[in-house]
Amino acid sequence: MTANQTNIHFESRGIEFVVNSPDEAKHIQASMQKHLEALQLWQHVDAVSLTSNGAYQSTYKLKESSREHWAPAWDTTRLYSTMGIDSQKNTKDLDKEILVAMLMTPIPFAFPSFDELVSAISIRHFVVNAGFKAALNFDTEAAERPVDYWHYDEVAGFLLNKGQSIIEGLITATQPPNVKEAYSFSCYRATEYVLLLGIAQELKNVNADLLKKLESRSERRAIRSGEFHEVFLKEYGTLDNPFPMKYYVPGDRVWFRNPDDRSSDISGYEGSWVIYLGHNLFTNFWKRDQPFSLETKCVEVYHWKDGAFIGDDGELQMNEEIVESCVKQSLADPIKYQMIIDRMMCYRDPQGVYKDGGCIDASRESPRYVRPSTSDLNFSD
Repeated sequence: MTANQTNIHFESRGIEFVVNSPDEAKHIQASMQKHLEALQLWQHVDAVSLTSNGAYQSTYKLKESSREHWAPAWDTTRLYSTMGIDSQKNTKDLDKEILVAMLMTPIPFAFPSFDELVSAISIRHFVVNAGFKAALNFDTEAAERPVDYWHYDEVAGFLLNKGQSIIEGLITATQPPNVKEAYSFSCYRATEYVLLLGIAQELKNVNADLLKKLESRSERRAIRSGEFHEVFLKEYGTLDNPFPMKYYVPGDRVWFRNPDDRSSDISGYEGSWVIYLGHNLFTNFWKRDQPFSLETKCVEVYHWKDGAFIGDDGELQMNEEIVESCVKQSLADPIKYQMIIDRMMCYRDPQGVYKDGGCIDASRESPRYVRPSTSDLNFSD
């Protein structure tokens, strides 16, 4: 099966818990039922319990009838409409959007306790909130941070000033009161700061000791790039076992690949890292008042090929004004718009291949466990 085949069969796997005692299993069942009833979702969920080799597994997944009604073709970007909710204005509705998407996942979300699920949802709330508020300047070469909280080391990266709060440092770096004073970031680093802020805010509430360790480590060496991915995140989905193309959970980190061989050689335009905010919105760190929809993100990435040009230094560069003009024209032309959506709304090609693939990645990334007894975060040097 190739990555671009659209007739892949998906099946809801939902949220899984595996514990070692029947008492724990009963506690999870009671907690899940109470939580889902409070959101008026319990009647839409199938609950299955299994016992194997001394382990107790409980699975909660959305009934297929509800999934087909709320997310036909596995499209979670329209849950706000099909469920009649507003996750932008209502915290409880954001809870519902997150949970319904998780309950219908074809790649299961596994948790060692009900508390870890609660924290996972809470982190997603924090990340969505931080994603809406983030305002940055795009720059893959330069980088700036507020000097009251951060200082730069050539080897170790941006370090937290000793004794400072990492939460306040991250907020100050990503949420300037005046967008004209925004700090310079690449989109990849921007997603790291937004995700780390959400994780740190939840650690403050449930695991203060681990937050202190995070701050101590951040004073010595930045956790970034590949290490950030390994330390803080779990990646779900592969090209062989992908998520549905329109399946997203609020708080996911998502990559849109640039399928154009030429323009993808420009630094920062290999693809676009964003956070899914729910309500069919993705972060636009450079214009926070204009978040992308899934469709407008596809159109923007498509037109990167039109903005690529050879600069005076002989190097490929990007003209964002041309991209913006092309996007505007395509959005106003229904035939051109549909052609672009058909071209881009395909799974990406494998790394190094530029053929028939679109911009949709097969995987999603979300934070690891954070509770004191079950956390799998490791900040050691």
